[in-house]
Amino acid sequence: MGYHGRDVEVTFANSMGLVVACDSCGAIGEKELDVVKVSARLTGRFAARVALLEVLATGALPQVVTAAICNEPDPTGTKLLEGVKAELETAGLGTLPIAISCEKNMTTRQTGIGITIVGLVEIPALRIASTKEGDSLYCLGLPKVGPEVNNPDDPEIVHATDVLRLLANPAVHDIIPVGSQGILGEIHQLTEAMELEFAVGEPKLLEVYPVGSAKSPYFLDIYKSGGPATCLIFSAEPGFAPECSRQLFHLGKVVARQRR
Repeated sequence: MGYHGRDVEVTFANSMGLVVACDSCGAIGEKELDVVKVSARLTGRFAARVALLEVLATGALPQVVTAAICNEPDPTGTKLLEGVKAELETAGLGTLPIAISCEKNMTTRQTGIGITIVGLVEIPALRIASTKEGDSLYCLGLPKVGPEVNNPDDPEIVHATDVLRLLANPAVHDIIPVGSQGILGEIHQLTEAMELEFAVGEPKLLEVYPVGSAKSPYFLDIYKSGGPATCLIFSAEPGFAPECSRQLFHLGKVVARQRR
């Protein structure tokens, strides 16, 4: 169910919140029956990125990682873990403990991995359900999925450092990585949970210009899956001054829900 429409679970103890996020990835890798053929290292890196961004976006600091690998320890398990560790290092978390389990009894023909990340946050710092009426909504990065996701350093997609930069800006409220339900799906979950509404309609393709740019417009498909959290949405108070190097789109505003 998540918490206030989020793909995380939160439980509270005293003054702390325990934040848990997970991601699973199957049939993406180097094995015989994998549907999308990429390196196992890349698979591990993006699987870790999804859970990592979800936890970081709440303001929590990751404490421990689990990697449930549905393949043999070597070579597939080794390569997957290389990717997981590489992704953690991008957020300065390369020394996090990782609990690991691999498949040692059966021969597998498809790649599979499940990642869980557990974080801690002081309750006043929890960035969930903090959007306010009048906030603007933005999308950072472009939604990509499947074969489009082939470079962990792609300048058009979101990285952990982007989330950390947004967290440091007091004008930013909720930060939500975009998953398979797409940008509009994430917006609807956010506004429904807050009993607010999104002020813009729902065209199949939303023509928008990157903030601060005079370049030709991108056509941002607000229904398209964000794959492994390749973009994110966030709310910010009026007057927010963007400082982002990636595609940043202004999507509209959050308004009070109309009584019907």
